[in-house]
Amino acid sequence: MLYITLRQYEYTVAVADAGSLTEAAQILNVSQPSLSVAITRVETALRREIFVRRKGAAIKLTPFGHRFVQQARDLLETATSIECATEAERPFVLGCFEDIAPWYLTKALADLRVRFPDTKFKGKEGRFSDLAADISHGRMDVAITYDVGFDSGFNRRKIKQVAPVAFVSPDHPLAKFPAIELHDLKDLPLILSAEELSLGYIRRLLGEQNVTLNVEHEAASLEMMRSLAAHGEGVGISYSVPPTDISYDGKPVVSVPINTPEASADIVLVWTALADTSPSSQSIIEAIGVCNHDI
Repeated sequence: MLYITLRQYEYTVAVADAGSLTEAAQILNVSQPSLSVAITRVETALRREIFVRRKGAAIKLTPFGHRFVQQARDLLETATSIECATEAERPFVLGCFEDIAPWYLTKALADLRVRFPDTKFKGKEGRFSDLAADISHGRMDVAITYDVGFDSGFNRRKIKQVAPVAFVSPDHPLAKFPAIELHDLKDLPLILSAEELSLGYIRRLLGEQNVTLNVEHEAASLEMMRSLAAHGEGVGISYSVPPTDISYDGKPVVSVPINTPEASADIVLVWTALADTSPSSQSIIEAIGVCNHDI
């Protein structure tokens, strides 16, 4: 429990700086008795003397008092900086689900810096749970993401709708088809994302389509999923599709569109419904939606 108020810290520093209760009281515009009582309460709470007060002699700081006053001064400077901080001093933090960040986040940041040259922007990648936590705790203003894992406490603005693809090796039976349906994946070994919310989303989707789950691998990254698929370890399912048919280790991989209508998902902007969205923030949100719509 804190027993000393910021006002009492301020009084203590003022007395130390003035070297006199009378002079400090005049500077603070309080009565000398009130100031004396405040200092006594601080010393009582600390159970140590800060000042040596002798009748007819100047006030002096004790060794402990010198240390305490410096710490009190630092505390008051920190409190002042918190009260004086403005949104203009803080960058606008744009988050993005990490699998799609190379396409959406980089383009959005470049576009925003042109449109809003007087605003500082910072990008941050994360998984679904990370983005939700950062937005809720005020560490992030808005995020570009799939609409997975965000409850009614978040506002949404749809950017576009996307369909998933199946990653397979060139010699896989599905590689010869221009497109497939989810039921074509029945009983096939699957490679799904290890991200908890993403994994749950795909599992529910396949379950609703009566596709028997045979999860061979849970990949920690999109490129690991593509590499496993390229080596014939199963069929990867993803809504993020890099513009290349070569995996990180140089093996070719085929991306086959999945045309099942129920499999489509939204890419959205999300931000907390508790935020007091300023006109400038609203303009930024509008601009993000526009610049990413054609990706």
